[in-house]
Amino acid sequence: MMQRIGLAQALIHEPEIVFLDEPTSGLDPMGRRLVRDVIRTQNKWGATVFLNSHLLSEVEITCDNVAFLKDGEVVASKELRAMGTEEEVHVTAHVRNLSDEAISALAPWATGASLEGEYLTASARSGDGLPEILRHLVRSGADVYSFTAEKASLEDLFMRIMGEDRGL
Repeated sequence: MMQRIGLAQALIHEPEIVFLDEPTSGLDPMGRRLVRDVIRTQNKWGATVFLNSHLLSEVEITCDNVAFLKDGEVVASKELRAMGTEEEVHVTAHVRNLSDEAISALAPWATGASLEGEYLTASARSGDGLPEILRHLVRSGADVYSFTAEKASLEDLFMRIMGEDRGL
């Protein structure tokens, strides 16, 4: 209830700019959805809403843009709603008969390609490269049993930008 009261207080005078710190913290799923809907409504009415949160999944489904701050400086920013075929994509393929040379030859379309057992994982530079990766695997003589691609999450982006070593 306190979160909802705080949100109401922040919006009562219909400000042009709203700063929210962890607005969905401690809320149940219904409360989180209500807060997201209120934020989207404010945005539709022309307000700029700055949202601070460590719940990256909430940021991903609520925000249009994200900025990562480190030591008080913006180190990266990204337009979330524009994510499409130009975005990095994680690829997992169940393959057999894949040579090391074929894995190395994925470099024009993917980074970090590695084979563990019968599973190839890689990060495609963009969704546009996915057909080329699959064609390459087949042309190289690999037997492809499955090919799955999913866009990199905001958490993946955060870890890449901010670094995985947090001293924990």
